[in-house]
Amino acid sequence: MTELDHVYTLEKSPDETFAAIVDLDRIVPAVQGGSITERTGEDSAEAEILVSMGAMSMKFVGTVEVIEKNPADHRAVLRIKSRETQGQGYANADVTFTMNGTEGNVHTSAQINGKAASMGEGVVKAVLDALIKNFTSKLSAL
Repeated sequence: MTELDHVYTLEKSPDETFAAIVDLDRIVPAVQGGSITERTGEDSAEAEILVSMGAMSMKFVGTVEVIEKNPADHRAVLRIKSRETQGQGYANADVTFTMNGTEGNVHTSAQINGKAASMGEGVVKAVLDALIKNFTSKLSAL
């Protein structure tokens, strides 16, 4: 299990940022390499992501679901369940968003197995860290 926390500055109000986070059509493409392939419900979608880990690229397909949304507290939890398209591995995560005034926090709790995990915890953590930093830099534009 890999746990990461990222603090970011809100460029918009917590209400506007929260609305963007729980809108899967806006939030999933904000993740580098991420896209929605099919909406399966108001708070769920089939999605895919292409992840580069050094010289290796892997495609994951799966589901993204908003499992908790509390607009009053500006807190949302997204659950991602995915599998490698060219292997037996998977990448699952619960991503918790909280906002307070001008600051937000993204807490990621990820489980990764297969080719990606075989590269080592340090590489996995570095790739996840870069993906999340890139993502939080885009939140203000949503």
